[in-house]
Amino acid sequence: MRFRHPDGSTVHLAYCTNVHPAETLDGVLAQLRDHCEPVRRRLGRDRLGIGLWLAKDAAHTLVSDPSALRRLRTELDRRGLEVVTLNGFPYEGFGAEEVKYRVYKPDWADPERLEHTTALARVLAGLLPEDVTQGSISTLPLAWRTAYDPDRAEIARTALVTLAERLDALEELTGRDIRVGLEPEPGCIVETTGDAIAPLSVIGHHRIGICVDTCHLATSFEDPHTALDALTEAHVPVVKSQLSAALHAEHPHLPVVREALAAFDEPRFLHQTRTATAAGLRGTDDLGPALTGDALPDAAPWRAHFHVPLHAAPAAPLTSTLPVLKAVLSRLVGGPQPLTRHLEVETYTWQALPAELRPRARSQLADGIAAELTLARDLLTDLGLKELP
Repeated sequence: MRFRHPDGSTVHLAYCTNVHPAETLDGVLAQLRDHCEPVRRRLGRDRLGIGLWLAKDAAHTLVSDPSALRRLRTELDRRGLEVVTLNGFPYEGFGAEEVKYRVYKPDWADPERLEHTTALARVLAGLLPEDVTQGSISTLPLAWRTAYDPDRAEIARTALVTLAERLDALEELTGRDIRVGLEPEPGCIVETTGDAIAPLSVIGHHRIGICVDTCHLATSFEDPHTALDALTEAHVPVVKSQLSAALHAEHPHLPVVREALAAFDEPRFLHQTRTATAAGLRGTDDLGPALTGDALPDAAPWRAHFHVPLHAAPAAPLTSTLPVLKAVLSRLVGGPQPLTRHLEVETYTWQALPAELRPRARSQLADGIAAELTLARDLLTDLGLKELP
């Protein structure tokens, strides 16, 4: 979906396909048929943006076989879909029964991460619509915190500098400007937008910036205005933003609230949980440890890294951080010029929701994704953007 900003530029809205597990090109093509096109039809649009997640096997096929890339491009066009952004965070196995810490491997100190991201950039250059010259890729925020030391930090920095050089060369070759954004996430070396400023300033290249995930920002209790002001002042580009909402518990000391939270403690993904205290942010790596014993103070609200559907906040006594998303979006695209032109709804946890909230059929999932995109569309038009055909 495309929108005209009051400054005349185009802002793109997509939804991320990491909600649909697929590791191969054939799986990706099936996603387009079974999920993406039905969502587009529900929205009544001739064209729908999707943020493709391409696992390592699919990416390798596309970058090594020109006919495979043409096949994907043709299928996107045929189904009324377009791609300006990729999710380059998960490497493989995101649809596995247990993902947890695996999603952070390989990190930016491993050669595989650089090669995979380079492949994604080359693929995206070949998928961009004819009238679009800039693409974006989100990637993991350097590494999980326990897998890092000064030597690995230097390797990661060198890898990102190499990536920037390759992106420069790619634009010279194709005319396509591909940019990559580190996506701050709780528990990682770059947990907050503030953590990103120092390493990105050292790299100092306009093609390497930040992906602002509004669930992650809310989970870490970052103030949207302070965070975005700091990025602007440091000249760190917002390459893209993932529109998502975290799980919020206002009174975590109450047994009824603990019981409600326990329904979201599931075995597939990490749900890092945080609370803001006078001594700073406190947290656990997952929701389960927060609920057992006294690992986390409960005198103030808790937030958990669980991407809840944008249009459907959990029932009381829980809620979502949708107000944080709205505040971020207002700053990103509500001003005289947009701070980013790539927005991506990213709720990948539909099948991890409590059983009674999960979509029971493919059609229900398409209904839910369409409802999320409708909410995002309405927020954009309320900010003065005009939806384009």
